Amino acid sequence: MTELTAQVDDLEKLHQLFGDFDSNINIIQKEYGVSVFSRDGSVKIVGQEDRTQSALKAIEGLLELIDRGETINDMSVRYVIGLVNEGAEEQVTEIGGDTVCVTFTGKPVKAKTIGQKKYIDCIKNNTIVFGVGPAGTGKTYLAVAMAVKAFKAHEINRIILTRPAVEAGEKLGFLPGDLQNKVDPYLRPLYDALFDMMGAESYQRNLEKNIIEVAPLAYMRGRTLDDSFIILDEAQNTTPEQMKMFLTRLGFNSKMVITGDITQIDLPDNKRSGLVEAVKILKNIDDIAITRFSEKDVVRHKLVQDIVRAYEKASEKRT
Repeated sequence: MTELTAQVDDLEKLHQLFGDFDSNINIIQKEYGVSVFSRDGSVKIVGQEDRTQSALKAIEGLLELIDRGETINDMSVRYVIGLVNEGAEEQVTEIGGDTVCVTFTGKPVKAKTIGQKKYIDCIKNNTIVFGVGPAGTGKTYLAVAMAVKAFKAHEINRIILTRPAVEAGEKLGFLPGDLQNKVDPYLRPLYDALFDMMGAESYQRNLEKNIIEVAPLAYMRGRTLDDSFIILDEAQNTTPEQMKMFLTRLGFNSKMVITGDITQIDLPDNKRSGLVEAVKILKNIDDIAITRFSEKDVVRHKLVQDIVRAYEKASEKRT
């Protein structure tokens, strides 16, 4: 048996590391089959040599996050464990960083994974960004956060959010209500993200002033969008023609973020996805960046990661 020690000189840090009812440290103990306990301002790790080494690296990575003011929870613990198991524990320094914006309730929005950090950096440094990956990776939420940040900094004058209404084939007439009632179900995830960032009252006020526009993709045709931050969500459900139409709406002093999950294409079988085609055609053009997320970037419940991973494995077996 081997015993290793990590020094922790602050009781508050120790509490954050261990978590409520030792929830964080229990994940590490279960992952590596080691015993972890605190004694005299230090953390002791006891177990087989290679496993204690890995557990120590995970604990040191978490302590580094705590020192930088990051919040530790079961998701961040599992993410750091994943980095350690891949031999990439030095990449812990890339997690978190600057706050993108603060939500209406005062919660800071930050990158929680390396993939999210790269995505945010790409949006900062490029005019058009594609965010491609599974559900729960924060593609839409972070894009909206960056849009709100740009708006508050007076970098743009409008936020435009759009997505294709594929389930109704862009033919919404059979649904009850006026146009807004018909398209609302398709645009609800975008509303939710904006409400979170701005609050319902501020959102409604800016919507009435046409500073915020939420509309189905069909309503982008024939427009030139200057001084705007434009987000196309669920882009895997665009046709190549729709994608080209959308991309050519770009005006001066504007940014575009296109998000989608190519494993969840709802188009009819004989239709090609505009997102799949666009990332192939545009991959080598300056000022256009493509960020690809994996199940490691999922920031929802742990089971979402497991589900995404299981479906990826099943897809690999079929191909």
